[in-house]
Amino acid sequence: MSGASGKVPAAIHVTPEVLAGGPLGFVRTGDMIRLDAEAGILEALVSETEWAARTSDTANLAGNQTGMGRELFGVFRANVSAAEEGGTSFGLPPILENEKATV
Repeated sequence: MSGASGKVPAAIHVTPEVLAGGPLGFVRTGDMIRLDAEAGILEALVSETEWAARTSDTANLAGNQTGMGRELFGVFRANVSAAEEGGTSFGLPPILENEKATV
């Protein structure tokens, strides 16, 4: 999104991710989505009844683990943290209490 930063409304990271039970798994083709960057709102315009009746739609990615070099990075995909936590496969040290105030 570097070329569109600040010019195009976008929701680049939606957390929690679908595999972690995030609401993005409940969105279906044809759903209207409201993105209000000024108010910080991203929502599916679906009735509460219909939303409650849906189940998370998770893709079966088992066939995507090998080929085209993907097996080389399987360890990273299996161990990466959520985008909200930095999206890293390397452990990060905890933020010290006195550093929180300066971050």
